[in-house]
Amino acid sequence: MAKSNEESSNLNVMNKPPLKKTKTLPSLNLRVSVTPPNPNDNNGIGGTSTTKTDFSEQQWNYPSFLGIGSTSRKRRQPPPPPSKPPVNLIPPHPRPLSVNDHNKTTSSLLPQPSSSSITKQQQQHSTSSPIFYLLVICCIILVPYSAYLQYKLAKLKDMKLQLCGQIDFCSRNGKTSIQEEVDDDDNADSRTIALYIVLFTLILPFVLYKYLDYLPQIINFLRRTESNKEDVPLKKRVAYMVDVFFSIYPYAKLLALLCATLFLIAFGGLALYAVTGGSMAEALWHSWTYVADAGNHAETEGTGQRIVSVSISAGGMLIFAMMLGLVSDAISEKVDSLRKGKSEVIERNHVLILGWSDKLGSLLKQLAIANKSVGGGVIVVLAEKEKEEMEMDIAKLEFDFMGTSVICRSGSPLILADLKKVSVSKARAIIVLAADENADQSDARALRVVLSLAGVKEGLRGHVVVEMSDLDNEPLVKLVGGELIETVVAHDVIGRLMIQCALQPGLAQIWEDILGFENAEFYIKRWPELDDLLFKDILISFPDAIPCGVKVAADGGKIVINPDDNYVLRDGDEVLVIAEDDDTYAPGPLPEVRKGYFPRIRDPPKYPEKILFCGWRRDIDDMIMVLEAFLAPGSELWMFNEVPEKERERKLAAGELDVFGLENIKLVHREGNAVIRRHLESLPLETFDSILILADESVEDSVAHSDSRSLATLLLIRDIQSRRLPYRDTKSTSLRLSGFSHNSWIREMQQASDKSIIISEILDSRTRNLVSVSRISDYVLSNELVSMALAMVAEDKQINRVLEELFAEEGNEMCIKPAEFYLFDQEELCFYDIMIRGRTRKEIVIGYRLANQERAIINPSEKSVPRKWSLDDVFVVLASGE
Repeated sequence: MAKSNEESSNLNVMNKPPLKKTKTLPSLNLRVSVTPPNPNDNNGIGGTSTTKTDFSEQQWNYPSFLGIGSTSRKRRQPPPPPSKPPVNLIPPHPRPLSVNDHNKTTSSLLPQPSSSSITKQQQQHSTSSPIFYLLVICCIILVPYSAYLQYKLAKLKDMKLQLCGQIDFCSRNGKTSIQEEVDDDDNADSRTIALYIVLFTLILPFVLYKYLDYLPQIINFLRRTESNKEDVPLKKRVAYMVDVFFSIYPYAKLLALLCATLFLIAFGGLALYAVTGGSMAEALWHSWTYVADAGNHAETEGTGQRIVSVSISAGGMLIFAMMLGLVSDAISEKVDSLRKGKSEVIERNHVLILGWSDKLGSLLKQLAIANKSVGGGVIVVLAEKEKEEMEMDIAKLEFDFMGTSVICRSGSPLILADLKKVSVSKARAIIVLAADENADQSDARALRVVLSLAGVKEGLRGHVVVEMSDLDNEPLVKLVGGELIETVVAHDVIGRLMIQCALQPGLAQIWEDILGFENAEFYIKRWPELDDLLFKDILISFPDAIPCGVKVAADGGKIVINPDDNYVLRDGDEVLVIAEDDDTYAPGPLPEVRKGYFPRIRDPPKYPEKILFCGWRRDIDDMIMVLEAFLAPGSELWMFNEVPEKERERKLAAGELDVFGLENIKLVHREGNAVIRRHLESLPLETFDSILILADESVEDSVAHSDSRSLATLLLIRDIQSRRLPYRDTKSTSLRLSGFSHNSWIREMQQASDKSIIISEILDSRTRNLVSVSRISDYVLSNELVSMALAMVAEDKQINRVLEELFAEEGNEMCIKPAEFYLFDQEELCFYDIMIRGRTRKEIVIGYRLANQERAIINPSEKSVPRKWSLDDVFVVLASGE
């Protein structure tokens, strides 16, 4: 019975619906139901297990890490179940859900916020971030401070209780002892705080060095923003800022050293205060003594005090070493600045040279000779070279500057700061040298320098002498510079001198004497005592000078060379003379002269000549025009170079030269290399009256290469001429000299070694001296003549007008005339007498060369002393070119 009751009860249990065991998670309102296995299930597994999850109908609360706060949204409806019935799996023993299962289920069921909600959340956080940072800072500051105040309040309460308990039993001494105890307690507390500060300061650099790069990541995490992987690490940014600070500010090192010293004194004083019983002021003083003198810590007592004092002394030694390094660097920089020529030149009335070229040596020499009469002067050179290198090159000149100081500065003439550094506004003369490069590039640079000089705010006191390389670029520079600019075209000066020397042998030496300051040169000065005198009387009024012209004040200061004898000197007029120096001449009483009877010989007619040009110059068209003006009709000009004939015609046409319009000369073109012997042998070298070896345009950028080429051409021509000497046709020589009845210096020069006159253009003065001594060339013209002209124009810019007229193909020119034009053989005359006879030919006699002398004498000293003259003598005159 009992058994049947048991079975019926079991049967009832099996027939009842399965009981649900519910487990609720209150925090997430999650309800999980587990159904026990059903034995009547037909699935053959023995039962089913189902899981149900119920969420409350209240609003969603997002987790705090999503940053949404109190915003809420209604839950979404779960998707509909699939149409296929699920398979029921009944485990042998039911298992409750674990925490991991709960987390997975919860995360899978949580809805994801939309992009618009995220943007809104970021905007809210970006507006609330300053408030958040302010709260964090307040907490960091106020929380320790409140703890400290609580601590002090507790201490004060204890002190109050002690005082109240002992106030009736303590005397005044007792009160004093209590006060001392209180002070000792306060000092102990302050020392403890000082010790903590010292330890914190010691640890802080290591922590910052280790974790400094993580600071931007922490800030980005607090801001809820993503970190940029391309950001430079904070260490590098700090190092860069320090580098920029030290680079921009000149006193950054000194300031850093001062800050380090003050920090060491303050930090050391704080550490000493923490380990000693003295006051804070005494601790700071002892810290300073340890920093200033490392030996002061020897008498300290106590382990802590000794450790601190030794550390401060070590820091003091390091700071002292840094200070010595800074002082040493400052002294080295100053010495290096002086050595490199970076200091300012404080001078006045000096000559300023801008640029560097091979002409500088001879230019400095001429300027030093010009300043000799005033006891020397100051010459400042500004170039884009190192100061030491410039000084070494000047020292190699081995020239006595006779009291003149040469100051070199390194800088660019195109920079106003460098121009102000050499006192450009106070210079009495400024010389701009052409660069050793292409002519167009050199002139372009000269133009930029002139523009820089025009930009000087203080203005220029003196005039500017600009060396140009191409005559076509001269008008542009004058247009930019205005009245202060005087130009000297180097190529043009040498080219015209070469032609004059080729037509009049011996003229090169005379030009060297007149252009240089070593002998006689041109000067212009006002002499009021000569007013109302005729020019023919002024001509013989200077015992130590030779008047050559007049600067007419009424004509705007125009200089008239070789004026008419009846010209009357008026008020304001100045006299142009040739003298040894500007202070060596003065007018004197008129001497007694006698004109007498002398031969009236007219100048011999010009005969056709045959001239050879070896090489090609960029201004060869100008040289051809000069020859056209000087030579007689029927002359021939042979042009031998590597430029093709069609290219020559094109270049000559570009220079505005009408080849078919030439009346006096005929151009003969020959193509070849002047340094190849077989090419030169194809020319009739023995038939030329003059041969001009030009510095070829193809090698004008290199002075050494150009001179080597000219020297090789010169040696080859001389050797070929010597081999052809027995067959040389001398008709051209006899034609040129047929007008002279006696042998003269001109004939001697023409017939030297029975060879043609060779005029060589050697740019380097050192090579020029070598060629002159070896006597393989009759005349050598170099850049030294250009340097002389630059120095003369720098001393007086009015002389440039004189040189321009004497170098031109029109107007007055310098000539060499035989003695038979002025006297009879062995006639006794003074130099004044010859000057008066020269005036009948409208000439000004400025010097002579005796037959038994090698050099001509310009501006002889004893003009009133009579002497005997020979017909073999020659005279140097200024004559009209008509």
